[in-house]
Amino acid sequence: MSITLQQMRDERKALAQAITLLESSSPAHREAAEALLLEAMPHTGGALRLTISGPPGVGKSTFIEALGLTAVQAGRRVAVLAIDPSSVLGGGSILGDKTRMARLAAEERAFVRPSPSGGLLGGVAPGTHDAMLLCEAAGFDCVIIETVGVGQSEVQAAQLCDIFLLLLPPAGGDELQGIKRGIMELADVLVINKADGDLATAAAQMQAQVQSALGMLASPLPDWRVPVLKCSALHNQGLGEIWQAITTCHKRLEDSGHLAVRRRERGRDWLIVETRRQLLAALTDNPDTAAQLESMQNAVADGELPASLAARRIVEQFLLQRTKPCSPD
Repeated sequence: MSITLQQMRDERKALAQAITLLESSSPAHREAAEALLLEAMPHTGGALRLTISGPPGVGKSTFIEALGLTAVQAGRRVAVLAIDPSSVLGGGSILGDKTRMARLAAEERAFVRPSPSGGLLGGVAPGTHDAMLLCEAAGFDCVIIETVGVGQSEVQAAQLCDIFLLLLPPAGGDELQGIKRGIMELADVLVINKADGDLATAAAQMQAQVQSALGMLASPLPDWRVPVLKCSALHNQGLGEIWQAITTCHKRLEDSGHLAVRRRERGRDWLIVETRRQLLAALTDNPDTAAQLESMQNAVADGELPASLAARRIVEQFLLQRTKPCSPD
C-alpha cells in the first residue's frame, strides 16, 4: 500500500489508510509507514495538541464532538484520535467512537479515527503519537486525543499534548477523592460536564470543590490559573467559553516560550515510553526468549522464583543472544 503526503491532504480516506499502516504488525506496512512519517516530519508541529481525559460515564465522546464542532465553527480543521480500550481477555476493541461522533465525522473539516489501545497503559494506543504527526502533516491544525479513561497511569497521555483537559462529572465527595492527585496536577483546564437539569446544582457544587482542591496544587504553568468551567455538551452550553480557555492557554504557552520547552520535554519522555514498548515487543517476539519467558512465568507462578529475579534472567538471556557473533554459513 503506497500513500503520499499529498493524498493524505486531499482525502481523509488516505489519512485513515496511513494510520492503519502505523497500526499494522506487518514489517512491509511498518516500513511504508516509517517512510511516510519521515516525509511528514517537516510539516508537523503546527497544530494545537489537546488531550482529553475523564472517568467512565463522564461523557467524553459527547463532549469532544461538541467541542470539535465549536472548533470547526471557529475555522479550525479538527482531527480526533479516540482510543478505545482493548479487551484484556481477547484483545478486541469495540471502536465505537466514530459512530458516537457522527455529526463531527460528517464535517468536511474534521477527521475522526478510533484506535484500539492494544492493552498499552497510559490511556493511549501504541501509534497515537505517530498518528498525531500524520494528522498535522495532512493539514489539521487541532488534534484532539480522547484517552481510554482517567487513571494514574494516564499521566502518559499528557506527554502527547500541549494542553491537558480533565473532564469531571457533576458530583463530589467520594467521586472527587477517586480522581488521583497526579492526574489533577497535570490538568491545564478542568471542565464539569452534564451541568444541566437536575444535575445543575451538583455541577455548581463540584465546581466549588474542585476550585478549592486546586488551591492545594501547583499550577502546571507559571502565571496560569487553571480554570474550572461547567458545560452541558448534550445541550451545547458553555462550549464557547471552554474553547476560549483552551486557545488562551495555548497562546500563552506560545508567547512565553513554554510551548517549545514543553514539547521538547514531552518528546524526550515519549521516546522512553516507546523504547520500553518496542524492547518488550522484541523480547516477546524472539522465539528463544519467548520460550524462556513462559518457563519463568511458570517458575514464578509455582513460587520457585521471585518475579524480579526471573525478569533479570530473561533480560540477560535476551541481551546475550543479541551480542552473540553470527555463525559462518
